[in-house]
Amino acid sequence: MLGLSLDQLRADMNRLLALLFHQGVLDEQFLQLQQLQDESSPNFVSEVVNIYFHESEKLLRNLRALLVDKEFSDYKKMGIHLNQFMGSSSSIGAQRVRNVCIAFRAACEQNNRAGCLRALELLEYEYCYLKNKLHELFQIEQQRILAGAVRYPVPQQHPNNPQV
Repeated sequence: MLGLSLDQLRADMNRLLALLFHQGVLDEQFLQLQQLQDESSPNFVSEVVNIYFHESEKLLRNLRALLVDKEFSDYKKMGIHLNQFMGSSSSIGAQRVRNVCIAFRAACEQNNRAGCLRALELLEYEYCYLKNKLHELFQIEQQRILAGAVRYPVPQQHPNNPQV
């Protein structure tokens, strides 16, 4: 048999999701997002998450650019970027990323540059972990969809020749 069976792929998806929930990477908001996906929009979740990734990359670049500047003092601007990141992370159920944003914002409110740098490193780590795991999940999901679409012809028995 080519590839994995539908049941194996479904089990792999469920195991990965269970791990991400157990680790606190995702929360129930991700499940609510999945419930919005149906046959009319089979890629809804991956499309929403890819928009999140695209916007998050920009926010991370902006945060890094602000902190790299030795004369940095605009903690309010950094807080605005963090609020955007926190909101979008909450909307897809990225719990650990959101939690790091909260800690990062607290460092901003205290004008704590060293704390902000540490929080940025942790935020980048958590974001990359989330991105890698969700890409893995979406790859398994695509394999499952493809495996479900493949139909092998059933050999036909001819009435005059049962061997054919």
